[in-house]
Amino acid sequence: MAKAKTVYQCTECGGEAPKWQGQCPHCGQWNTLVEALGAPPAARFRNVAGARSVVTSLASVAPQENRRIPTGLGEFDRVLGGGLVPGGVVLLGGDPGIGKSTLLLQASAALGAAHRTLYVTGEESPDQIALRAQRLGLVNAPVELLAEVQLEAIVAAIDATAPEFVVIDSIQTVYTEALTSAPGSVSQVRECAAQLTRLAKQRGVVVMFVGHVTKEGAIAGPRVLEHIVDTVLYFEGEPHSSFRLVRAIKNRYGAANELGVFAMTERGLKGVTNPSALFLSRHGEPVPGSAIVATVEGSRPLLVEIQALVDPVHGGNARRLAVGLDPQRLALLLAVLHRHGGVETAGYDVFVNAVGGVRIGEPAVDLALLLAVQSSIRNKALPDKLMVFGEVGLAGEIRPVQRGLERIREAAKLGFRTVMLPTANKPKQGVDDVTLVAVDRIDAALDYLRD
Repeated sequence: MAKAKTVYQCTECGGEAPKWQGQCPHCGQWNTLVEALGAPPAARFRNVAGARSVVTSLASVAPQENRRIPTGLGEFDRVLGGGLVPGGVVLLGGDPGIGKSTLLLQASAALGAAHRTLYVTGEESPDQIALRAQRLGLVNAPVELLAEVQLEAIVAAIDATAPEFVVIDSIQTVYTEALTSAPGSVSQVRECAAQLTRLAKQRGVVVMFVGHVTKEGAIAGPRVLEHIVDTVLYFEGEPHSSFRLVRAIKNRYGAANELGVFAMTERGLKGVTNPSALFLSRHGEPVPGSAIVATVEGSRPLLVEIQALVDPVHGGNARRLAVGLDPQRLALLLAVLHRHGGVETAGYDVFVNAVGGVRIGEPAVDLALLLAVQSSIRNKALPDKLMVFGEVGLAGEIRPVQRGLERIREAAKLGFRTVMLPTANKPKQGVDDVTLVAVDRIDAALDYLRD
């Protein structure tokens, strides 16, 4: 018997190298090569004699509208872009114990009423799944279970039962006998995901993978796994909070960066219809260092409270700490506040936080952040029922942001009566019961609050 060949595979891109080296020759990442057993060439590539591919012209292909399959969970459907698409492959990642299996079991139970569903578990036994279903009140759910980790057996079960919806929990536990490496290795994860994706496309089956995450929060395994699937979802949430966020990072059938909000209860995950209420202030009256910003996540405007605490430095260098916001952008904005607003922060520690555990990456939060910092320095609260949004440039100008009118309407719906916004975002026709304060520079915004 020939000796198995040893190769080194990159945990980021899945590329192979004949010997270990510090940098991956394919993607350039450092310290990502791990030792693995290489598969024989015959196991990797099989040429079918006489196989021919059919070439068609683009004009001869009649486009068809994708038929959406609702999951029965409104927030989950929102993140997916309106529901599941036949033949679509979804990858759901998240920290251990955050609720991935709970969410998919609830979705499987809701889909099972009209569509045949198969739940493949590689980490839990059917008894453990039944205990979870009993806790969720889904004992009689029409869901078929399969405790299996071998790819060939899973494919045979799909052929025998012909389901329309398949859950693989999780993809890191599945292995194929065509490869000699251990389950969870780069080659196994990539090959199993590729074969199941090919099966989904050929038969129109919806396949959903559960993926483990690394310490950095990224989905474990090669990055090519995210390129294979159609939709990538991340489950987020603070350990001490009962609220969970499902964020779409990639979606071929809908908007990326869409956000779904759930509340973890004793009966499972429940969709939150008004998520803005989660991130707003619970103070009885306005407090210094607090500002409300309107941010857009996918197709949904959200109102989030930005809190700032500015405290004099007690020895050492001034600290800059941001939770839920970009720390580097915080340092940049503080320099703009000093240069163009005349507010000195070099002798202060500055701490900012987005309430509710939400992460905001868009620059529309800039103006609200600076006003919260100024409010904390002066120890004077911003006006009540004030909402702020706008990007701040290095020259001190207030730049417009996208979908300004939707942000204003969301604020009006929640009872805000004053909106400070960039001049370019001011609509030609006002919004009922809302006073619009248009500013074009950061010093003008600060002067308005000083009056």
